[in-house]
Amino acid sequence: MSYGKVVTLAGERETEIVDIDDKPDVEDDAVLTEVVQTNVCGSELHFWKGEFPVPNGAVLGHEAVLRVVEMGDDVSTDSAGETVEEGDLITPVYFQPCGECSGCSHGQFYACEVVKSTGEWMMPHSVPPHFRGTFATHYYVDGGQRFYKVPDDVPHHVAASANCALSQVIFGLERANLTQGESLLVQGAGGLGINSIAVGKETGAEVIVVEGAPGRIERAKEFGADHIVDMNEYEEPGERIRRVQELTDGDGADVGIEVAGFPPAFKEGIGMLRNGARYVELGNISTSLTTEFSPADLTLKRIDVHAMLLYQPWYLEKALDFLSRNAEKYPYDDLLDAKFPLEEAQEALEGSAEQEFTRASLIPEH
Repeated sequence: MSYGKVVTLAGERETEIVDIDDKPDVEDDAVLTEVVQTNVCGSELHFWKGEFPVPNGAVLGHEAVLRVVEMGDDVSTDSAGETVEEGDLITPVYFQPCGECSGCSHGQFYACEVVKSTGEWMMPHSVPPHFRGTFATHYYVDGGQRFYKVPDDVPHHVAASANCALSQVIFGLERANLTQGESLLVQGAGGLGINSIAVGKETGAEVIVVEGAPGRIERAKEFGADHIVDMNEYEEPGERIRRVQELTDGDGADVGIEVAGFPPAFKEGIGMLRNGARYVELGNISTSLTTEFSPADLTLKRIDVHAMLLYQPWYLEKALDFLSRNAEKYPYDDLLDAKFPLEEAQEALEGSAEQEFTRASLIPEH
């Protein structure tokens, strides 16, 4: 009988369930966990579609809540100094900066050269300790990889989004210096977009959401979006740009965040911003997808662009604190609106790609 299972990339839009026979040896500074719940992030869709260079055999998944199974002899606390014991729920920063490259040497751990592409968290399942992705029954937290205990007042299914979507959004909007009283444009109301709405509202911003999927539009309203620009009503980019301008007294939004992952959305977003605005680019990570764009659109409007991949590792603690304060204020209970057993990861990815739900989760059996 195998020790566990992993879901690997087996080709474009193909996955494979692989049995892992042996339990990993836990190093002194590492932690072995069981996966309680893991989400289908937009990044997984890009990997699965073949839009980003991920090797076949790599274990998918990175957004998850985990239960501690075994700790190395040198581990007694999480990265914030909280005591951790077997059975506790934790969530990890899913990447580990190298600490030596040009980005890390400048303190920009989100710009680490080692993890700028697929990174070491996308290692093939054949490489010990095998459980490198969270689409699995288990996950191995390496020594030096930050992880945090889930607060008692944050349900595990709510905390599942903290280590990617929420951490990334908080980091991006802080980099753009979103402040109270400003207008925030959110392009896309998937997991990242919904978290952007919550962070924007807590900052005191007026939130405008551009989305076309009916279910996501309803979810955006539930999370407090002040205005919806429905792509079914405003079908052309020019119509949507004019609508955003109307909602902002003719100026355009103060801050924009692109989380649709659709290259033409970048050009459209620039048109929705006021002169001198700030723009956070998060969604477009697919190296194979392009769009026609004039750099003059940026320079003439003097737009500051903050291009984000990953986040400073300690922002995961900020995300958990945000949830501790706000989990009951926003309908996070309903954000993960489709659950699948691990063996149905393929169906979860297919439904997510068709935008049949806001955020799908996999629940492994142990």
